[in-house]
Amino acid sequence: MTVTGAAQPQVPRSALADIVLARLTAAYGAAADPERAAAMRAYMKDAAPFLGIPTPARRALSRTVLAGSARPDETDCTAIALRCWELPEREYHYFAVDYLRRYAGRCSSGLLPVVRHLVTTVSWWDTVDLLAAHVVGALVAADPGLTAEMDTWITDPDLWVARTALLHQLTYKERTDADRLFGYCLLQSGHPDFFIRKAIGWALREYAKTDPEAVRDFLARERGRFGPLSVREALKNISA
Repeated sequence: MTVTGAAQPQVPRSALADIVLARLTAAYGAAADPERAAAMRAYMKDAAPFLGIPTPARRALSRTVLAGSARPDETDCTAIALRCWELPEREYHYFAVDYLRRYAGRCSSGLLPVVRHLVTTVSWWDTVDLLAAHVVGALVAADPGLTAEMDTWITDPDLWVARTALLHQLTYKERTDADRLFGYCLLQSGHPDFFIRKAIGWALREYAKTDPEAVRDFLARERGRFGPLSVREALKNISA
């Protein structure tokens, strides 16, 4: 399967998506709070406009929107995610991420190009990190053949694609491919961007909860190749 460089995915027809989007825009639109929206947009460094719905209220509204709805197939998931991403306000993107997290197990590797589009469109950590750990990670775990695609993503010039590759094993624990994780960290060890350096440290720190000795030994060998931020994050919960 080839994903890298794929054309922008088309929104498929989906009756379920029609129902969900109609309910969603009505519910979220009615709950908009312009004053709170301005503060939320500023906090997220103007990455996207907001409706101004706090997370607990948004999740409660989402449950209402989805109450009684059918379980989706991959076409439905694709349509809902892409249609949410076409809407400007960030809360719709959050809904799409939550939906894909919930139903990633019903999707095949064919969803990966869609997720790549989400990662590279209106990109910021608030959506990218959840997609990486809970959607891309789930797809790769279900289809190990996708590791070849992650091997491509790790050197992608788009920093958010590379960050996704670094973080896709974040929830794997004992299932982590440590050699691949360490290799990815080394490939990006000289990256100048904060978000890549931070992701390296985060990925190592998370794996250290499972195998602290492996992370400690890795950094004992390779510490000089990493910036202080990555090392500090990696060793936050273990002794050097």
